[in-house]
Parts: sequence; C-alpha cells; structure tokens
Amino acid sequence: MELAAKLIAPLRDPRELARKALMSLGVPLVAFAVFLLLWSTVAARIQTSLGAVPGPMAVAQQAVALVQDHFAERERERAFYERQDKRNAERLAEDPNYQPRHFQWTGKRTYLDQIATSLKTVFTGFLLATLVAVPLGILAGTSKWVQAAINPMVQLFRPVSPLAWLPIVTLIVSAVYVTNGEPMFEKSFLISAITVTLCSLWTTLINTAIGVTSVDKDLVNVGKVLQLPLATRVRKIILPSALPFIFTGMRLSLGVGWMVLIAAEMLAQNPGLGKFVWDEFQNGSAESLSRIMVAVFTIGGIGFALDRLMQMLQNLVAPR
Repeated sequence: MELAAKLIAPLRDPRELARKALMSLGVPLVAFAVFLLLWSTVAARIQTSLGAVPGPMAVAQQAVALVQDHFAERERERAFYERQDKRNAERLAEDPNYQPRHFQWTGKRTYLDQIATSLKTVFTGFLLATLVAVPLGILAGTSKWVQAAINPMVQLFRPVSPLAWLPIVTLIVSAVYVTNGEPMFEKSFLISAITVTLCSLWTTLINTAIGVTSVDKDLVNVGKVLQLPLATRVRKIILPSALPFIFTGMRLSLGVGWMVLIAAEMLAQNPGLGKFVWDEFQNGSAESLSRIMVAVFTIGGIGFALDRLMQMLQNLVAPR
C-alpha cells in the first residue's frame, strides 16, 4: 500500500509531474540544442587540412550514407550468391557429374559490419576479464595471503596503457597462435580482445575483493560455525552479499574495455570502429572528417548504451 501511494502521489500533483518531466526531458533537450547551435557556429570557422570542420547536417548526411552503403553492399552480396547458385544449377543441368563450386563473398566490410566486429571484440575481452577477475577477487577477499600476493601486481599493471600492452600481445599471439589451415579467429581479433582483457580486468578484480571483504562478519562466522565447505560459503553467503560490488566493477570494466578497444583496433588493424577511424584519417578525402565524427558519436552512443545495459542487469540480478 505504501509503495502504491508513493507511485500515485506524483500523479495527483500536476506541478510535481511537470517538474520531473522538465528535469528528465526538457533540460537535456535544451542543452543538446545549445550544443548543436554552438557546434554549427564554431565548425564553419575552423579550417583543417581536410577542409572545414563539418557541422551537424554534414555529419548526419554521412551517417545516412554509411547506412545506405551497408544495405547496398548486402544487396550486392545477395545478387552474387544468386548468380553463383544459378550458374551451378545450369552446369548441373548440362553435366550431372559436375561438382558445384561455391565461393565466399569477399566484398568490403561496411560501417555496420565494423560496429558488429567491435562489439564482438569488446564482449570477448570483457568476458575473459570477468572470468579471471571475479574468482581472483573472491580469493583475494577471503584470504589475506592471496591479497598480499597479488596486490603489488595489481598496482603495477593497472595503470599500464593499452599502447604498451599491444606490442607484447602482438608478439606473443603471433608466436603462439600458428595454424596450418583456416584459423578459427583472426590474429587481429585475438590481439584486440586480449588487450581489452588486460586493461579492463583490474577494476572488476578490485571491486570484487572489496565486496567480499565487506560481507557482514556475522554471516561469515555463521558459515564457519556450521562448518560449511568453502564453496558453499562462497555460493550462499559471500557472492549474494558481494554482487553489487562485483557488478559495479564489471560495469566500470566494460566502459574501460570499450575505450581501450578503439586504440587497440587502430594499431592491430582489427576491422572494427578503430580501424574505420584510422582508415578515414589516412584516406584524407572531403568526407573523411565527417565520417570520423560519425564514428565519434557512434562510439559515445554505444558506450552509453553498454553502461545502461550493465546497470539494468545489475538492478535485475543484484538490486540494492
């Protein structure tokens, strides 16, 4: 009843409802409109080696063009396979012993394809980081020996830039990941994903350890008195209490991983958004700066969406 009363109360007060609508929708829209106005005013006055800084309309036009290019490329791919199937059917009609030949489409990667590659890469690196950081954080939080052992390494490696990790990862992957046939993963993908892992696992590890150490001591003592096995104590007592800290660490780690990914893709040449930005910078055409700015807004928008997604997941799994 009390909860229902709290939900209904704002509806009974139109002024309170209007104030909340203004704060949640009106103010952000006005601020964004001011930003677009300032951008349009300043952009035309700045000349670069690629021409004037594009305004909002030029960037929006390039965004539409990139989406249209994606669908045009998919149409060319569909037509390619249709011609191939038709050709094989005609040859089989002429010669029943003919072995059909199937070729893979080798067209260019579109902007939407590169977004999908970046998302696949960041989630792979994030998953690997989580699988390493959460168990290690639990061990560090439950054992002072483990905490003392790994703390120097955490403090040593946590500030290292992805630009420093990337050459090391590249050399190791090139030496270890050697395949005779068609590789399961491209080396550029592995290099980018592992770099994301190395840069994003520390936040989850630290937050998990803090969450475990902050578990109510009475609950921990009850588990010891009942002589519960360590695995049972972790599953029934420690994890439920530490989940908010763990998800906060995962949320921050995903944001770090997304930022790291763009730089990693630029240097590793993984065909994602980082490579798109680098290629457009190297291209130097009249549309390049507009396309780079499209990528900037895309990166920011996806980063915001990933953060909201992790927050929703945290609210579902570990409500406060």
